[in-house]
Formats: sequence, structure tokens, C-alpha cells
Amino acid sequence: MLERVLIVEDEIHARTGLTELIGSWGYRTEGAADGVEGLEKAISWKPAIVVTDLKMPRMDGMGLLDRLAELPDHIAVVMMTAQGSIESAVEAMRKGAYDYVPKPVDPMRLRVILENASRQHLDFDLHEKIAPIHHDDDVLGPLVGRSSSMKEIFSLVERVAPSNVSVLVTGESGTGKELVARALHELSSRRTKPFIAVNCAAIPETLIESEIFGHEKGAFTGALERRAGCFELAEGGTLLLDEIGEMPAATQAKLLRVLEDRKLRRLGSKTETPVDVRVVAATNKDPEEAVAVGELRGDLYYRLNVFNIQMPPLREHVEDIALIAQKMISDMNERHNCTVTGIKDALLKRLTVYSWPGNVRELRNTIERATILAGSGMLGLEHLPPNFGEPGFAPGMGKAGRSMEGASDSARPSEIERYLEDQNTVRVEVGTTVDEAERQLILKTLVATHNNKTKAAEILGISSKTLQNKLKEYSNQSAVVD
Repeated sequence: MLERVLIVEDEIHARTGLTELIGSWGYRTEGAADGVEGLEKAISWKPAIVVTDLKMPRMDGMGLLDRLAELPDHIAVVMMTAQGSIESAVEAMRKGAYDYVPKPVDPMRLRVILENASRQHLDFDLHEKIAPIHHDDDVLGPLVGRSSSMKEIFSLVERVAPSNVSVLVTGESGTGKELVARALHELSSRRTKPFIAVNCAAIPETLIESEIFGHEKGAFTGALERRAGCFELAEGGTLLLDEIGEMPAATQAKLLRVLEDRKLRRLGSKTETPVDVRVVAATNKDPEEAVAVGELRGDLYYRLNVFNIQMPPLREHVEDIALIAQKMISDMNERHNCTVTGIKDALLKRLTVYSWPGNVRELRNTIERATILAGSGMLGLEHLPPNFGEPGFAPGMGKAGRSMEGASDSARPSEIERYLEDQNTVRVEVGTTVDEAERQLILKTLVATHNNKTKAAEILGISSKTLQNKLKEYSNQSAVVD
């Protein structure tokens, strides 16, 4: 059956024109003169999509949106707004509108929106009937927690997941922003389609447009064949753009165009390809500050920040550590073929009083290391890194303090840099070079192992030969190593 589209517009000529235009695309259409009449027809006629003006007498578009949300049937609402009403359009999407289109209406943009909304409406009905999502009180998809802050995150995710709005996830590095994106995907009607995550900070500037938008054969030197970008790979699903503030300005402009038009052009192509992708962006920076200093386009920020989810640092919900750690132990047992059964009280106490500057990612690294060392039984204090939680202990960082997750082969850290990030055993002050941080780590590990070079190399995850070469280098620099 053809999708029913209700057009709610108080200006009769605009209403008639839109009704005829949308009808020519194969939809069944009806018109209504204002929100009151629109609500009456929505109840009796049961459209799949409502295209409504924002400013109308008796009941405006916002009021109609609220009333339509109370109906039992799922209706996708597309808001038509004047060019100066972008804030109202964003607010409408926060309240559940599927999308918005500025006036005067661009027919091609409206058609793409209707096609995507129609397809998602069918998917929504199908998946809600076949595979409704259930979860317990402490788990929501990949997210785990029972603290008030995590319950608030659960509530926000559940509220926004069924919609098509863009979401901006903010928070410190390691707080679990990608897990939020995955939860949004798993709780949406897109859950059977791809989830694609791309770290904008890990892709060289010369390649990022090709990675995201794709390219045609011969588009540039080395482009030996056509390649689909992340948008096309995520078709029908969800695309996570992590570290969005690291994206070059020119690429940000092209991304904004894709978000507005729902179409992209591969590098080297003369034609545009429609895309149906929900975009979730993430950043560990203050986005408003990034806009102020020119790292993030203001118009892109407002387009992405339709809905914001702020992830709390782990130190603000330490009551979740026991639950999170137990989930991690289960994952690590399966991954590393271990049989760890739990955590001793002394270790749990140490974990809960630690400040966790590396957040959940640091906790995961710590639990993984402990699980591998223990192999079975209960995790105890003896399975923690040397000097864990003592004065002077803090996690190390990779180059320039940036996470190396998702980096390409050419950008992956050395073995020692990886240990600096993952094992968290030495304090590195801001401004410390990677070479100096590496030197401190090696020397302090030798102290902790009483100069047992074999054991130190094992802890560092490097070969004895590499360690000997490093010590020789430090010796030449007048570093005293017994």
C-alpha cells in the first residue's frame, strides 16, 4: 500500500501545491489548514508521514507534534520552517520530529526526506513486531550502571533512540561515548543495518574525505578502483563520527551538506547518491569552545547537536565500578580463555577510591591485565599494576595525549607508547615528551622489578633486546642504570 502523507499548511496555495507535488511522487496525500484539522485527519486517516508548517493559527506545528506523539501509531513528522527559524526546527527534532525542511521548500530535498522517512516507517513497524528490545534495570545494550547519572543516560538514550535525529555525545576520553552510539543504534529501527564507527583524529587529512564520502576510480593518485565511503557502508544504519572536532574545515563543510541534503558525491564523481544514515558525533572537547576557536563549524555543531548526551567521568559514579568490572571480567574470560570468578573486597575498595583519569577505558585495561595475570579465581591487589593508586601514580598517555583507538597502521603507537596508554603506571606531566615519558616508564619499571630486566621487558610488553637497546641509549645520555 502507498504511504499516506498529510500536508498541514495554512496558506492554501502552498498546501495545494505540496499536495499535488508529493502526490506526483506516488504517495497518497491529504491536506489540512491548521494543526487542529491536521490532528483530526491524523486520527481518522492515519497517515505514515505528516509534513507540517511551523507557524499556523489555532494550533501550530509544535503543538501538533506534541499531540501526534500521544497517538498509538508511529507517525514521522517533517517540519517546514522559515529560514530564520532554525532554532525552532532543532527544538522540534529534539521533541521527536523526523526532520525539517526550510522554506521555500526544495523539492529534491523534501523527496529524499520522504523516501527515507517512508523506508524507516516500514522498518519501525517490522522490527517492533518481530524483535522488541528488552533490558534489565542495570543494563541498556552495551551500557552498564545503576547510579543516578547512568540511569539518566539510560533514559536519554531510550527517549532519542527511536527517532532519526542527530546526536552529539560529549565527555572526557574513555567515558564510553562509542557505547552510547552503539546503544542508540541497537535500540532503533536501524539495528539490523550496519553500525560504522570512524575516528576522525586517526585518519590523515589527505584521506579523510575519501574515507567518509568514498571515491571513484582515478579520482586521485592511487585510486585504482571505486571505493564506498563510511556513509555508504552505513546505509540504512548508524554512522559514528568520533572526535568530530579533529575533522578538517573543508570536510566539515561537505559533511554539513550531506546532512542537509541526504545526498553525497564521491570524490571524482559527477553524480550525487542518496543516503539514509543516522549520524552520531562524539567529542572529548567542549563543543562550544571548539566553535569559538574555529575548530568546529558553528552551523555543523547546531546540525549535529539536535540532542546532546553528556557522559559522566567514572570518578563521578564510582558506585558503578563493581558492576562494570564484573561485566568486563565476563568479557575477558571469554576473550582470553580465563575463569576468573570475581573481585576481592580489598581490590574493589582500591578501585573505588582511585580517581580514574582514564575513565572506563582505563578500568577496562586494568581489569584485562588483572584477569590475564590471575587466570582463574578471584582478582586481588596482587594483580594490579605496580604502585597502583599510590602517590605519583597516574596513567600514561600516547603522543600528544591522544587516544590511539581506531588509528590506521601507520598511526599505531610503538609497543612502549601502547603500554603508556594501556597499563597506566607512571605520572606524565603536561608538556612531557613521549621520549621522556618512555624513559621514566622503563626506569621506574626496573626499580619495581628490582632491576630484573627480563621481568621488566615482560611487563612493558617489549623484547629484552629492545629494552637493552633503550638502556644503552639512556646510558649514552648519562642516565645511570645499574
